[in-house]
Amino acid sequence: MEFKQSLSQRIIIAFALMSALVAGAFAMGIVATVHLVEEKLISAGLGGDLQRLLLMDNVSDWSHRPEPDQLFYFSGGPGDFDLPKDLRHLDAGFHEVFREQLSYHAMVEVVDGRRYVLLQDQSDFEERERVLFAVVLVGFVLSLALAVFLGWVLARKVMAPVVRLARQVRHRDQLLGLAPPLAPDYAADEVGELAVAFDATLGRLRQALTRERLFTSDVSHELRTPLMVLASSCELLLENPGIDQRGRSQVERIARASEEMRELVQTFLMLARAQNEEAGAAPQQNLTQVAESLVCLWREPIERKGLTLTLEPGNPADTRYNATLLNAVMGNLLRNALHYTEQGFIRLTLTAIGFVVEDSGVGIPEEKREAMFEPFVRGSEKRGEGLGLGLSLVQRICENQGWTVSLSTMEPNGCRFEVDLGHFGRK
Repeated sequence: MEFKQSLSQRIIIAFALMSALVAGAFAMGIVATVHLVEEKLISAGLGGDLQRLLLMDNVSDWSHRPEPDQLFYFSGGPGDFDLPKDLRHLDAGFHEVFREQLSYHAMVEVVDGRRYVLLQDQSDFEERERVLFAVVLVGFVLSLALAVFLGWVLARKVMAPVVRLARQVRHRDQLLGLAPPLAPDYAADEVGELAVAFDATLGRLRQALTRERLFTSDVSHELRTPLMVLASSCELLLENPGIDQRGRSQVERIARASEEMRELVQTFLMLARAQNEEAGAAPQQNLTQVAESLVCLWREPIERKGLTLTLEPGNPADTRYNATLLNAVMGNLLRNALHYTEQGFIRLTLTAIGFVVEDSGVGIPEEKREAMFEPFVRGSEKRGEGLGLGLSLVQRICENQGWTVSLSTMEPNGCRFEVDLGHFGRK
């Protein structure tokens, strides 16, 4: 069962409901008890008054009524003592009678076939009942208000450590290795146990992030040397006059692949660096420079496939970005367009705050668009020789740099990747 209210609100509501239930039960019990007791007392008193009247020696004594708010009648009585028609149906015992706008308590006795009725005005009784009802109602409202206030105070006191813990956990600085532990700030209760669990979880998360960073850095660093050897070997082979054209093409292909691997390694190495100084020391280029260099690099393989590569320079700002990371983002999007486009065009458009890569390829179904940015996820066509890391790397770089990448569909077919670089970069 889901609740829309917060935990504090639920505590206050619970206090209010409990108070309403208890106070309501007490109020009804008090009213019912007072009403019953008073009715019994009135019945006993009225019955005693009637018995005293019946024990009088003669009828002339009945004219002296014991109380001014009482009326006495009997069957066949003289004058005012004659039993009215509206009272002749009453049985022996205690009754409540309404005459015109007044109400009375009535005690009826039948002696030797003759009916005796003693009435007593209950206006005072009703006034006492109204006062009692008002007092009970005020008490009920005050108890409910007090319960709500106490629930609010208790909720704030109980929820204060929980709210504090939630804010500390929500703070992104907790992922840093220098962030202090949470548990020492809390008592040894349930909230303290929760803080200990959070500390343990955050510790494991920090260790995992550290291992990932070190692994990426170490692997990237170790791969740089063999890639340099591979590139230099390709250069020496290309300088060999005895190599035929087929061999030359294969060596050039190896050289291009090694260069792409070198750039990829450089990208991973840069992402693994946590120091801002190292990130800031990376080469800086504006959007136009990166786009022109990548268009020159990708034009030959794209046109060899029979596609048209178009660069629309637009009017981008002269903001400078991390050249390695921007090359990786734009290059992976161009490579993805090449893999999934068999005919038509690939268009790179520069905007004031980013760029757009469009193609006339097979497109991506709507239900698979979000998953395309996850690692090792490839399109249904599975074209190219990649492992499905290109778009994942694009997403990771964009998150690292504060950029955004979005995917939409081209009409009638194809994909449109839009990268918003925002204001992140150097002037």
